[in-house]
Amino acid sequence: MIELYYWATPNGHKITIFLEEVGLPYTIIPVNIAAGDQFKPEFLKISPNNRMPAIVDHEPADGGSPISIFESGAILLYLAEKTGKLIPQDLRERTQVLEWLFWQMAGLGPMAGQNHHFSTYAPEKIEYAINRYVNETGRLYAVLNKQLADKEFVAGDYSIADIAAYPWIVPHELQSQNLEDFPHLKRWFETIKARPATIRAYEKAEAFKTEALDPDKLRELLFNQSAKTIQP
Repeated sequence: MIELYYWATPNGHKITIFLEEVGLPYTIIPVNIAAGDQFKPEFLKISPNNRMPAIVDHEPADGGSPISIFESGAILLYLAEKTGKLIPQDLRERTQVLEWLFWQMAGLGPMAGQNHHFSTYAPEKIEYAINRYVNETGRLYAVLNKQLADKEFVAGDYSIADIAAYPWIVPHELQSQNLEDFPHLKRWFETIKARPATIRAYEKAEAFKTEALDPDKLRELLFNQSAKTIQP
C-alpha cells in the first residue's frame, strides 16, 4: 500500500495520474497547503522541504521497512521502477524519458509556477516579472510542441515524462498561453486528458481543492517563507 500525501496541485496530480494508470493500491492523506498542513512536524519527517506530494511505500521492493520519498520527479521515478511500468528498459529510450522528466522538474514547473505567482498572487503587478515568466512559459511550450511534432508522446511511448508535464499544461489559460499556437502540444494534451486514468485522477482532486482565503494569508503560507521558516 502506498500512502500519498497530497493536495490538488499540478505536482499532486502527477502522482495520482501515475497510480491510477498502473493500478497500484494507494490511500490519500490530505495535506491542505492553505491551512499550513505542510509545516506539521509529522509531515516534515517525510518531506523536509515542506512541499507536497510525498509518499510512504509500506511494501518496498527490498522487503525492508517502509520508505518515504519526497519531490514529485523522484516519486514518479521510484514508482516507475517499483512497478516496471511507464519507463523503458532500453538504455536510450530510458535516457530520453529521464531527460524530459528533468526538463519538466527544472524548467516547465518552476517557470510556470513563477508565471502563476507574478500574474495572480503577487501583491503588486510587476510588468517585467510578468512578461519574463509568461514569455519563458511560452518558450517552453514551444520546445514541447517541437518535440511532439513527430511523436505521439514526449519520449516515444506514454511514460512518466508525459505524466510529469501534463498537469502543468492544464492551467494554460492562467499562464496566458493559447494551445492553438502549439498544435502538436494541443493534440498530445487532448490525448492525455481523455485517458481514463487522467479522468479518475482529476475526479479525485475535486475533494481536495484549496478553499478561498484572504490573499494576504495565502501569500504568508505559500510564498512568504525564508531561512527562518526552516531554522527559526
